[in-house]
Amino acid sequence: MSAQDFLVELGTEELPPKALRKLSDAFTSGILTRLEQAGLKCGTHQPFAAPRRLALLIRDLETAQPDKNVERRGPAVQAAFDAEGNPSKAAQGFARSCGVEVADLDHMETKKGAWLVYRSVEQGKATTELLPDIISAALDELPIPKRMRWGRSRTEFVRPVQWLVTLFGSDIVDCEILGMKSGRETRGHRFHHNDVIAIEQPSDYQKLLARTGFVVADYDSRKSTIRQQVETEAHKLGGVAVIDEDLLEEVASLNEWPSALSGRFDDAFLEVPSEALISSMKEHQKYFHVVNDEGELMPHFITITNIQSKDPSQIISGNEKVIRPRLADARFFYETDRKTTLDANREKLKPVVFQKDLGSIFDKTERIARLASFVATKEEGNADNAKRAGELCKSDLVSEMVLEFTDLQGIMGMYYAEHDGEQADVCKALNEQYMPRFAGDELPTTLTGCAVAIADKMDTITGIFGIKQPPSGSKDPFALRRATLGVLRIIVEKRLNLDLCDLINEAIEGYRAQGVELPAGKELNDTVLEFMLDRFRSWYQGEGIAAEVFLSVKALKPSRPYDFDQRVKAIADFMSLPEAAALASANKRVSNILAKAGDVIIPDNIATELLQEDAEKSLHSVIKTCVSDVEPLLVAGNYSVAMNILAQLKEPVDTFFDKVMVNVEDEQVKMNRYALLKKLRHLFLDIADISLLQTN
Repeated sequence: MSAQDFLVELGTEELPPKALRKLSDAFTSGILTRLEQAGLKCGTHQPFAAPRRLALLIRDLETAQPDKNVERRGPAVQAAFDAEGNPSKAAQGFARSCGVEVADLDHMETKKGAWLVYRSVEQGKATTELLPDIISAALDELPIPKRMRWGRSRTEFVRPVQWLVTLFGSDIVDCEILGMKSGRETRGHRFHHNDVIAIEQPSDYQKLLARTGFVVADYDSRKSTIRQQVETEAHKLGGVAVIDEDLLEEVASLNEWPSALSGRFDDAFLEVPSEALISSMKEHQKYFHVVNDEGELMPHFITITNIQSKDPSQIISGNEKVIRPRLADARFFYETDRKTTLDANREKLKPVVFQKDLGSIFDKTERIARLASFVATKEEGNADNAKRAGELCKSDLVSEMVLEFTDLQGIMGMYYAEHDGEQADVCKALNEQYMPRFAGDELPTTLTGCAVAIADKMDTITGIFGIKQPPSGSKDPFALRRATLGVLRIIVEKRLNLDLCDLINEAIEGYRAQGVELPAGKELNDTVLEFMLDRFRSWYQGEGIAAEVFLSVKALKPSRPYDFDQRVKAIADFMSLPEAAALASANKRVSNILAKAGDVIIPDNIATELLQEDAEKSLHSVIKTCVSDVEPLLVAGNYSVAMNILAQLKEPVDTFFDKVMVNVEDEQVKMNRYALLKKLRHLFLDIADISLLQTN
């Protein structure tokens, strides 16, 4: 079948920069999915996305759908004709629905008898006939939260549509989409080439736009160009550009013909914390900042313009004039905030609501201080410093700087605490309380920081579950899933010996001390524990650990996350041993046998005089040895070595089940064998329920 290249481009007013990549991906996916559903094969594809356009080039797209054999089964032959061979009403109705005479129908023999059948060949539609609906459907399903109208049109899209290109080979696909008639004319850069550009072939699109239109249409290419230009400018300044990926994406979505220029600001502004200056440059002006070899902020910035200026100095001068008042504002906020202590700011938190049923932010700091002190005491840290950090941890929320730059919460608290003369690890904890802020983010470096971070998150998790507002589906307004993973990461990676049940109970007591009785009641501890342990599932999935391993440990509900992690790692290692499958199967068998015993009380001790068979005597001997060898390892949490020792049970267990009948008539012997299996089962249950590793 013949094939042609296909190009679609939708030209618009400037698209939302933070959504451009997502819109492009969805547009591409929507078209490719529908082409596949239509049975149309194609070669490679290349998406394009720029501030004023979404486009897609598909190479070697088939010119028509393949013909399709159609087969419809009608009534049984026995019911289709009477005794004289005349067609029944059922046969006539079926033939009519197929648009043929009864005589034109075929017969089909099956094991259940003969049937009337209609066979035909459905001719595939031309691709040009299908493309308009495919494009329209893809555009309708774009992730646009709010669509807009323009002019007198009732058409809706994320931004007003200005032009539409649809080329299949050298021919225009005749259609009208979003109120725009299709053609072959695209548009160039607003300033460098504010004119139409005729495209003869889809393959000409990218080069023609770059050469004539001053537009880099390929998103990744434009992003790469910006990165390279920014790094070059920074090198000229004798520094290193700090390229934030989110900012790079946003800048790439704002410019069609990017050009990097560097500017300078007054050295005096460097007296302000660098994070505040960086936030001001990045958030308001979309500038990249530059640091020296020691990582210190330099008084320079790099901006990306959407034109190639004949006199860049004018653009640089204009940007320097714009950034000066921004940085002056940051300096003013900083100087104003330092006139008041964080301790004094706590009073301003009293009218600020955390959650209507859980009190104010001030109340929350009281609970955090209490819980942080508890955590520090458990880990033999400085409880007084943890309590103090908890009290001050939200005071910077009412500072002028954080009210203007919300992403600086915690960071400014650290600087203001240093200015107030607080203890060093108290200052650091005010920033570390929010760690980890996202997946893969760094963790607190101080025990006080860990204590406050855990306390803050546990207070929120317990409180929100306590008022019966847990996350549901994709809705998680208080980010409880992220908070839980943060708690787990801190405890596991910092190797803290904290018990979640203790933390939950202490958090509940914190609310109770303020006169808040959480409606969830007695079930709250179990509910929160279950939720938190469930977060481990995605954690281990990301590490490539089988779900069965996680479930085998979770079945025991160990409430110390570090201990939980040690068990999972031990079972994951155990699964690689040759004995693992057989022992998992044996544990499953033992579990079933003991379950079938019902309510019978099985002895805890084994009567050696009742051991009759050599196989059960041998198993008993090995179990005794394992118990004495494994017990100190379990106390030390050395589960991996313990599981390796238990692996030696494979042979005696296999022999036992081959040679010994458990359910014998002699009740005493039977119960003694149950006791032996119970002892075997508990050896493993001290670490995990490995019977769950047996998936068959």
